[in-house]
Amino acid sequence: MPGEIALLGVPTNSSGTADGVARAPAVLRQRGLAAALARWPGFTDVGDLVLPARRPARGPSGLLAEEALVTMIGQVRDAVAAARGSGRFPLLVGGDCPVILGALAALQADRGRPGLLFVDGHEDAWPPRLSPTGEAADSELGLALGLFDADVDVRLRAVLPRISAAAVVAVGPRDEAELASAGVRSLQGHVRALIRPAELTASDLAEQLGALPAPWWLHTDLDVLATRELAAVDYPQPGGLDWNQLSDVTTAALAAYGCAGWSVCIYNPDLDPAHEGADKIISYITRVVTTAGRPQR
Repeated sequence: MPGEIALLGVPTNSSGTADGVARAPAVLRQRGLAAALARWPGFTDVGDLVLPARRPARGPSGLLAEEALVTMIGQVRDAVAAARGSGRFPLLVGGDCPVILGALAALQADRGRPGLLFVDGHEDAWPPRLSPTGEAADSELGLALGLFDADVDVRLRAVLPRISAAAVVAVGPRDEAELASAGVRSLQGHVRALIRPAELTASDLAEQLGALPAPWWLHTDLDVLATRELAAVDYPQPGGLDWNQLSDVTTAALAAYGCAGWSVCIYNPDLDPAHEGADKIISYITRVVTTAGRPQR
């Protein structure tokens, strides 16, 4: 179990709007996430970050709402650092995946280059200018790996974390056909391990977790799930994990040495009018926290 949890909402949407996934933290709270976690000893609800207004136009690096992205990364970095500095385990609820850039920046400031367990249905390493959407959520892992430094504006580059490809384990990507069709290089063979859904085994996962350098961050993009499990995501794909598989992966991660924080992203309440998806997410988070065992710092 992850010690004293600090819950932080990051209501960001890489599309440059305030709807969709940006509404997830508020809806999850309304459906009882904080109340469920409040039973945990030492739980603290830090609240939601107050983020700047976004402008849905591509910036100098080719990303939408680029100035707001830079600010968000800095705010998340500071909030994660504050939680860890007070001895708490940060649980970030997005929003979308670029929240990990701030989290990794906080770990980097603390201990040098951190590791990452990246549980996601996509590889998220599109070159920003080639991204069909312009959303930073297409590119955040590539940005953290420094793959696009030559084309990234100096203001964004200054706040980005730097992680080593050998310190990244990706679980669940299934967009290889889309990447190949677009001529975008896959991270397969570049990062330490890229485990597709059909290849996932408990023994392989345990081996890869044991090789991650401490501290490392756990990231869960809920579009790693099959659409039948959670339909309220912006970019669904065929295949994917079920809730039990995802719970097993994240429980093992939270119990492993070096796990220093967790982000859960990509739930769009606008696609879930009855909020059934929100209730499943809350059940998932609380079940994993309850059964994980205490991660080592």
